[in-house]
Amino acid sequence: MAAGQNCLVTNDWICGEYLRSRSQELTDATVQHIWITAVSVVIGLLVAFPLALLARRSRRFAGPVLGLTTILYTVPSLAMFSLLLPLFGLSAALVVTGLVLYSLTILVRNILAGLEAVPQEAKEAAKGMGYGPVRLLWEVELPLAMPALMAGVRIATVSTIALTTVGSIIGRGGLGNLIGDALPSFFKAQVLTASVLCVLLAVVADLLLLGVQRLLTPWTRIRAVRTGADTVAKAV
Repeated sequence: MAAGQNCLVTNDWICGEYLRSRSQELTDATVQHIWITAVSVVIGLLVAFPLALLARRSRRFAGPVLGLTTILYTVPSLAMFSLLLPLFGLSAALVVTGLVLYSLTILVRNILAGLEAVPQEAKEAAKGMGYGPVRLLWEVELPLAMPALMAGVRIATVSTIALTTVGSIIGRGGLGNLIGDALPSFFKAQVLTASVLCVLLAVVADLLLLGVQRLLTPWTRIRAVRTGADTVAKAV
């Protein structure tokens, strides 16, 4: 115990006593970080999907939609939160709304790219079988666009995990709160632990979403296996 307490006194980067004594604080901050990230990405996806459909429908809409989402992504986070402050006050909604706006440029572009990459012959075949626009979208286009869509979700999620820390300026930054609180006194163990947890969250989230992508697109695994088999056969 004396050695553990000593690492706090000497302000070491790695300190087991800090992890033991602040475990609940670390857990609460991590849960808040996950909650803000998940809500932001889900809402961003719900907003981005109709925007991508609108952009695909006509070039007249594509320019404004892609331009607006790009402009939003270039706005500095502090300026974004300041602009949203009169609407949401110092609340979690302020952070979530800002993160949703930042995620749109990634999600809209990936969804649009996935839908536009669907082979024309696949759409024509579905129309020949009597598929209407809605059924064509949900049963043909969306499944074939899933790899690009999930790639966008993965990028947006990792980006949102990083940007969530900025919410610490209003006390809604998850692990960013711990980093912000520790910087003035340069509390090394807290800075390092919170930073490492942010990185771990990003890695775990990306791996989980990759697993979901593989489950939703089993044909890509079959294609990869066939490609590998063809390569081996040619080598032989």
